[in-house]
Amino acid sequence: MSQPGAPARAGASLAADTLTVQVAGDWRITAPHPDWTDLIGDRLPRRVVLSGAELGAWDSSLALFVSAARRWSEANSIALELEALPAEALRLAALLVEEPPAPATQPLGLPNLPTAIGTETVRLWRETKDLAQLVGECAFSIGRFFRGHAQFRWRDCFAEMQQCGAMALPIVGLISFLVGVTLAYTGSLVVRQYGGDIWIADMVGLAVVREMGPMMAAIVLAGRTGAAFAATLGNMKANEEIDALATLGVSPIDFLVMPRIVALFCMMPFLALYSDVVGILGGMAIAGAQPLNIPANLYFSEMQTIVDLSDINTGVIKAGAFGLLIGLAGCWRGLQADRSAAGVGQAATAAVVTAILLIIVSDSIFAVAFNILGW
Repeated sequence: MSQPGAPARAGASLAADTLTVQVAGDWRITAPHPDWTDLIGDRLPRRVVLSGAELGAWDSSLALFVSAARRWSEANSIALELEALPAEALRLAALLVEEPPAPATQPLGLPNLPTAIGTETVRLWRETKDLAQLVGECAFSIGRFFRGHAQFRWRDCFAEMQQCGAMALPIVGLISFLVGVTLAYTGSLVVRQYGGDIWIADMVGLAVVREMGPMMAAIVLAGRTGAAFAATLGNMKANEEIDALATLGVSPIDFLVMPRIVALFCMMPFLALYSDVVGILGGMAIAGAQPLNIPANLYFSEMQTIVDLSDINTGVIKAGAFGLLIGLAGCWRGLQADRSAAGVGQAATAAVVTAILLIIVSDSIFAVAFNILGW
């Protein structure tokens, strides 16, 4: 053991094919200390012995010195023996692994079309399989609910109903009113050429009740509620809260997913009816203005000759299906999110895109199905 307060030093002596390096003194990162490369120079023995028999106090500077010795011996294929060195210093030195240089970036070229198609096909297949798995788990959850074994809380469901229903009324009403105004104004430019001003009521009524009302409400909720579902579940996944629920024996599907899907399924028909009413009022505002001047009673009387209960039912059925799809898309993307802040944002974006895509596809299917059924 060296005298307390002695400066850090290291000496090297070569005997036969063995180079002995003796470290001594107090090794402090704030004080000058020897460098391994300067100490060894161009000598290349078969074996190196690093001894700390005369070592005093030390800190991370000693670990750096030992780590440099290890890297040098590995690079030159020389055996290294460590003697009388603190075990803590050796463990710290083992953590000091030199980071390999970043690989040289290849210049961007034209993508390989077959490879890109194959990669996207595999990704689409995996996502479809994951979505089908979520649908199956939700179906099993419904079965557990009717048997009384589901870990479903109506309190959470009612809270989600308030968020996706009552709290969405202002934005749904505004957009629906503007859509009704746009439909009436654009249609009036055409029907006035044929003297059919009153047809504005028929056009707005059918378009809003059968298509635009449910569609606008669904698109608003896809951007508002679907993204919120994905962000909430993605954040819970990043914080390992979902893993904690599973560890405690609580099904994330029963506890987190189903209340949200049920809430959207229940509230979407009401929002669609609300959107229908507001959209029709928007069309009436244009019909009652110059140059159409259609009275409100005449506007509604004409609409009743075209719009019947079957048209309203088609919109309500669509709205319920849209609610299921939005809830599935939001929860699915949230459960798929990466465990990072960026992953949560990407999940929210993907949830909106997926929900809108599913809405458009399902609306096309409903249009064909209702036409076949004569609705």
